[in-house]
Amino acid sequence: MRYRLPLAVFLILIIFLAIGLTLDPREVPSPFIGKPAPEFALPELADSTKTLNPRELKGRVFLLNVWASWCVSCRQEHPVLLDLAKRNIVPLYGLNYKDERTSAQRWLEQFGDPYVASGFDADGRVGINWGVYGVPETFVVDREGVIRYKQTGPLTPEILENKLLPLIRQLQGSPT
Repeated sequence: MRYRLPLAVFLILIIFLAIGLTLDPREVPSPFIGKPAPEFALPELADSTKTLNPRELKGRVFLLNVWASWCVSCRQEHPVLLDLAKRNIVPLYGLNYKDERTSAQRWLEQFGDPYVASGFDADGRVGINWGVYGVPETFVVDREGVIRYKQTGPLTPEILENKLLPLIRQLQGSPT
């Protein structure tokens, strides 16, 4: 009798652990989905006299890709971003996260720059306000400035074609 309660608690913990192990860690829910994108004004990476401000992007669907030159996974997803930029389907903006300006500029020169503009978030405060867990992360923002999707981890061609582009076309009002 005296071991029933500890045994029951132990079995419940084992069940929760088993359920947790079946979940995909990349599918971390964001509390920002369906909410207005946090406001910011950051100096652009390429030209610190210019500012990137999502408020100025209202009225159009756009992507915000959080990246850094020190991020190995960012290099993995970069060809996908370059391809997306060439296709000119949706404006792609960057948020350079906790990086050195010269390293980030060199990285884009070396691998190509898919971004319309990239904000320079040296201390990571803007990324934190957007709920960034790590890099890379990509957000889909609708015409009203509301976050509609968050991809944690690198974009792949499959994620782009099967998740992002259908959502973007729907938000843009384009046929799929």
